Amino acid sequence: MRFLLIPLILYPLLELWVLFKVSAAIGILATLALIVATGVAGVTILRRVGWHTLSQVNLKLNRGETPTREIAEGVALAVGGLLLLLPGLIGDVVGLLFLLPAGRRWLQGHGAERTAYAGPAPHRDRAGPATIEGEYRRED
Repeated sequence: MRFLLIPLILYPLLELWVLFKVSAAIGILATLALIVATGVAGVTILRRVGWHTLSQVNLKLNRGETPTREIAEGVALAVGGLLLLLPGLIGDVVGLLFLLPAGRRWLQGHGAERTAYAGPAPHRDRAGPATIEGEYRRED
């Protein structure tokens, strides 16, 4: 837990430093307008992404497929929108990386695709519930 304390203290200080440098370069009003604009963009993205991701996941599930890619993209877009919503220019830049298709592909290549379950999708019988075949072992 102690290793989290240093980043939690340094990140806001770094955000403030960047904010002061940018406001010195472009002006206080322009910096505030930039922060408000990215906040509005973040809210808009979060609203749209939520419904779109939910519909894509439902579509895949109804076809009996595993919606791994759709969930990973939805999470990346939601994190990007959330970072835009929070005040701070460093978070905005990272949020834009989550929103750009190239950034999402890079993130999926370095995280979601490696940890995703690559097994077959559950067999869905139209008349009954989904059947998932597998083995388990209890380890105490």
